[in-house]
Amino acid sequence: MANPTNNAEPPNADAEMNSKRRRKKSIVWEHFTIETINAECTKARCMQCKKVFSYITGSKLAGTSHLKRHIALGICPVGRTNQQNGQLLSLTPLTLTESQEVNDLPRKRHKTTSNSISFYHNRCRHDIAKMIIMHEYPLTIVECPAFLNSVRALQPQFPKIPLDGIEKECVELYKREKETLLNLVNSVNGRVNLSLDMWSTDQSVGYAFITGQFIDDDWKLHRRILGIVLLPFPESESAFNHGILSCISDWNLENKLFAITLDESFANKEVRKNMKRLLSEKNPLILNGKLLIGSCYARVLCQLAQDSLGALSETVKKVRKSVKYVVLLEGTQETFNGLKLKLQVPSTKSLVLDDQNQWNTTYHMLIAACELKEVFSCLDAYDPNYQITLTMNEWKELEILCTFLKLLIDAANILTGPTYPTSNAFFHEVWKLQLELKNGTMSDDLFVRSLITPMYERFNRYWKDSFLVFSIAVVMDPRFKMKLVEFSFSRIYGEYAAADWIKTVNDGVYELFLDYVVQMLPPPTFVVNGNEGFEEETRLHCEILKTEVDENEIFLSTSDELSDFEVYISGITSHGNMKPELDQYLEESVLPRMQEFDVLGWWKLNRKKYPTLSKMASDILCIPVSTVGKESVFDMRCRKMDRYRSSLRPSTVEALICAKDWLKYGSPEYSSPRSVVKMEL
Repeated sequence: MANPTNNAEPPNADAEMNSKRRRKKSIVWEHFTIETINAECTKARCMQCKKVFSYITGSKLAGTSHLKRHIALGICPVGRTNQQNGQLLSLTPLTLTESQEVNDLPRKRHKTTSNSISFYHNRCRHDIAKMIIMHEYPLTIVECPAFLNSVRALQPQFPKIPLDGIEKECVELYKREKETLLNLVNSVNGRVNLSLDMWSTDQSVGYAFITGQFIDDDWKLHRRILGIVLLPFPESESAFNHGILSCISDWNLENKLFAITLDESFANKEVRKNMKRLLSEKNPLILNGKLLIGSCYARVLCQLAQDSLGALSETVKKVRKSVKYVVLLEGTQETFNGLKLKLQVPSTKSLVLDDQNQWNTTYHMLIAACELKEVFSCLDAYDPNYQITLTMNEWKELEILCTFLKLLIDAANILTGPTYPTSNAFFHEVWKLQLELKNGTMSDDLFVRSLITPMYERFNRYWKDSFLVFSIAVVMDPRFKMKLVEFSFSRIYGEYAAADWIKTVNDGVYELFLDYVVQMLPPPTFVVNGNEGFEEETRLHCEILKTEVDENEIFLSTSDELSDFEVYISGITSHGNMKPELDQYLEESVLPRMQEFDVLGWWKLNRKKYPTLSKMASDILCIPVSTVGKESVFDMRCRKMDRYRSSLRPSTVEALICAKDWLKYGSPEYSSPRSVVKMEL
């Protein structure tokens, strides 16, 4: 039988045990007893759960660390139950002080080297910088006493990081991520599209967010913020030129720029003129600067929603007050629900007060209220304090408003998915909205005409500005090609008037394709202005060259007099090879329409069949039509830089915002999943 002895050392009397007995006793012996099994073995038994642990076996001492863990970490089932019942044990992680740990550990301690401390400090700084960036914490958090106390409770050796030190760490992290992304951008064979978004501040200065969008060589779509440019005078005509040129230079986009999409904040005609000139200079062979989208898709929809809600602002206020009365006042919700059951109103929608900065929440509030209009109409009879009344005509106008708001909601939802859609997906929503608004302007209902006409006029300006980009993009979708363009334009304008619009798109597709053919031609041995001296077959080739030299001036690179013949053959051959590839694609039957379709995956599989056309598709399909992120699609507020970030250096602001965007998507190897278009036409 074992002989238990409380709070006593084992009976071994050798010199080693006497030496260990002289050490300060551990606090664990308040919770364990020592049991001698035999002369060579001594065990420790937990007083609470009676579990037995190793302590001494022969000349080996097991120590007390495992005993402490049993009690302090809640491993003991009895102790854990006592803690849950409110009976706190005297032994907690905090009572095991560092000095006690040192005294109780029998094994040899390794001296901590300066290299390991340095590595630990560096890792701490990196992790804290990443936390600040990802969660948008202020840099001053490293000086906050509450933050320091919390961290030091977990790690007493946590070093204090100076404010300028953590700022430097954030900037260094940004530089490392930028280098990685820059390598990816430089490795891309296709072109890069830019979108520009303006943010305001309380200091009357602006920040332009420059976002790049491109498709890599594995046909994956990437969307990344490339730069944040401070605009001290945002209204200046040339304020933005230096910033965007600097961004183009930083990312080596001089020969890669394809299209630019502007936020409507850049409404100044001279600014847009400068952007078009810049696009023409940096991309002279691609439609001569025509690929400039002057308005953000999401902002246009937001403005249409604001216009329509503004037309019925007083009625909307009545609904908002009614919903607030039902939702927020105690007991009113029960009365409302009881009346709903009594009237047998079939609606399953719940009343929710809207966020007036998010126009989609106002739509959901209105649509729910319209379905419950019968309950609201009778509520005053059951609740004399409810004195808000809407006439049947007002309810009818709200229902009409909701019908058109639903069109805007559907058009905007394409931007709220987990990944940014390719540009071909937008044509479907845009042409349907154009058709519905145009039909609304011809309605027999006077209210509908008065509500929709201003919306149509605004959207029609956007349509005329961007329809070519949308149309060429959908032609690159093998499910639709030119067929959907012909169908939709005929619906909008009628068979006769649609012919000119369809021709514009068809000419644009061929002109753009010709530009890509030129880029793939071997460089000619001379440059000539005009068509003099060439036969009719070379006229197209000379037009493609788009050279800009003095009239009748010829530059020969060699003395070979037959070099002009080589260009003549090159022009005919290129023209002969050009048409079959594009025509073959357009003349082939469209693919069966399906709800989910990976357009980039299709072009990846068919890039060898259509080598030139696939390059064109790669650039077109990644044109961004919206400048805002999915979290701001329904936002009616002007995007604004907060006061704290406005107080930081512009370089630090850029580092914090860009690094968060890049870290959010991970390193480029963890880029966005392939864009899959989901729709039901």
